Amino acid sequence: MIENFWANAAYSLIPTILLGLIFWLVMRSIFRADRTERTVYAEIEAEERARFATEDAAVVSAAAENAATMNAATENAATENAAALGSTAAGAREPSA
Repeated sequence: MIENFWANAAYSLIPTILLGLIFWLVMRSIFRADRTERTVYAEIEAEERARFATEDAAVVSAAAENAATMNAATENAATENAAALGSTAAGAREPSA
């Protein structure tokens, strides 16, 4: 019985050690894949945020230009209307004078 002690001990411990090693390798690969995926996702998200920021800036500047154009057109129309009303009023006063 003593001569088989070390063989029995090895047969008892080797499967446990191998299963532990396999478990460790699987968990290590899962954690590495998760870390890599999070890194790639963060890079993609940063690129998308930068792209949306430039698009938003372009939309805001286009809206500001459009508003400035609309304000200028409104002011021009108001000036033309005032001039037309002023000349009509002046023309209406002249014959009565």
